[in-house]
Amino acid sequence: MARPNDEVAALFQEYADLISITGGDAYKARVYEKAARSISGYHADVSALDVKGLQEIPNVGKSIAEKVAEYFRTGSVSAVDELRAKIPAGVRRLTAIPTLGPKKACVVYEELGISSVEELTDAIHAERLRDLKGFGPKTEENILHGIELLQSSGNRVLLDAAMDLAEDIVAELSRVTGCRRCTYAGSLRRLRETVGDIDVLAAAGSSSALMQAFTELPYVSEVVAHGEKKTSIRTTKGLAVDLRVVPQASWGAALQYFTGSKAHNIRTRELAVHQKLKLSEYGLFDAETGKKIVSRTEQDVYARLGLPWIPPMLREDRGEIEAGLHGELPDLVEETDLKGDLHTHTDLTDGLAPLEEMAEAAAERGYAYYAITDHGPNLYMQQMTKERILAQRERVRELDGTYGKRGKRRGMRLLHGVELNIDPDGDVDWPEEFLDGFDLCVASVHSHFNQTRGALTRRIVRACENPYVNIIGHPTTRIIGKRPPIDADLDEIFAACARTGTALEVNAHPDRLDLRDEDILRARRHGVKFAVDSDAHSTLHLADMRYGVGTAQRGWLTKDDVINTWPETRLRRFLRKGRGR
Repeated sequence: MARPNDEVAALFQEYADLISITGGDAYKARVYEKAARSISGYHADVSALDVKGLQEIPNVGKSIAEKVAEYFRTGSVSAVDELRAKIPAGVRRLTAIPTLGPKKACVVYEELGISSVEELTDAIHAERLRDLKGFGPKTEENILHGIELLQSSGNRVLLDAAMDLAEDIVAELSRVTGCRRCTYAGSLRRLRETVGDIDVLAAAGSSSALMQAFTELPYVSEVVAHGEKKTSIRTTKGLAVDLRVVPQASWGAALQYFTGSKAHNIRTRELAVHQKLKLSEYGLFDAETGKKIVSRTEQDVYARLGLPWIPPMLREDRGEIEAGLHGELPDLVEETDLKGDLHTHTDLTDGLAPLEEMAEAAAERGYAYYAITDHGPNLYMQQMTKERILAQRERVRELDGTYGKRGKRRGMRLLHGVELNIDPDGDVDWPEEFLDGFDLCVASVHSHFNQTRGALTRRIVRACENPYVNIIGHPTTRIIGKRPPIDADLDEIFAACARTGTALEVNAHPDRLDLRDEDILRARRHGVKFAVDSDAHSTLHLADMRYGVGTAQRGWLTKDDVINTWPETRLRRFLRKGRGR
């Protein structure tokens, strides 16, 4: 279930794109883009604010605040509707292609009459775009990549959006009389980065009350199927949700079955067959007599198969069965293991909250340490200078240990860091003598994503070899469904990280989750260490750590693999050890 803030943010981002497509004021488009980011990250529910309260949000003035109020009052914004009417629906659909952009969408429409993804694909294959100014073979290749991204995402939603909806449904159904247990299953329970539909499982003696409550939820737009054991609905946002109700005695077998994955379940059924058993959502049975052996808990089912309980995040048939049989399953990192966050921003650059608010919110999460890593000057729109970041450092030192203080015990330690920009040659924003003053340095690629594979690889390897770079931030630069990962030799980069003692980030922002789980598995084999970071731009984003930890778990990471689970003294040794080379 989308947050009101996210609904408004999406609307204003669309408005900014429409302004660009229609040749409107570029400054005005940027204003609405900034407002969209601010509203998305704002801690309070914007639907509950009046115009005056809305103007307290950074980058939201009176005109924008009035549009927010109009949206919640009428369900639409007239200014947006007017611009939509000026542009064919096909062109608006083209702007959904991540690598095209509103200006190029307008060009292909005006010059070639293209108004659909299919027409654009045909035009690229016919090489018709190459005659247009600003287009060429590389542009065509990038657009095709974007079309593939768009088509592969289909109706899938990001993990956080699915989780918000699922947790709300589970909470509502858990209050229904007769409900014994209720949880979500499927790919959401396995914490996959995107979710196509949501599976909810409940245990009850009778299903009728649960099924009725499910179909009467306020965000149900269609009841697709209604039955005693399974009911399917579609939400107002188009997401499919299935509810299955099982007897309490079958809970464990059903939860194991409907959690998946299909590949994992094939392997568990094979184990059952070899033991002359039959495994289904109803239980584990003797294949000859049909007698039920176990079904009440997942632990019972796995134990009877000769396995320890396997965490849902590992159930992808990527070696977890073999590891379980040999007693080699990893002790996965947990969110409660995290002692700090090593990549965050404030309103000194593109964050929404001041340093003090970010630090206070971090202390409320129980962190032992917390790093402020605003952008360096080479991300030009942030207007960072040495003077500004040194003033921030002085303030960080003043506040160090004051948050979360209990009695004589020192509070949360504040680390002063920076997110450096890795330029096309692999250089970073400041010289080594200036970088030496930071407690840590995150280095990230923010531009020139389309360099050759060799150039991108050398670029990041060179950053790893900088003795002041501690963490490579969002290493593949992807934005799920919007920007593909860079084409670099990841194994060469992973080897460089292991060789130089540079950690790789698992960026917890739900639209990044970068590194992804498959790449984490590869990097871990190189002996790399990792940092699970929120990359928070508001206090609200600090809670995204749950998704970063989930991705780390899918990559089989343990507590020892993740540097921000370590005690402060060990962490500081890691952050300093390369500076002598």
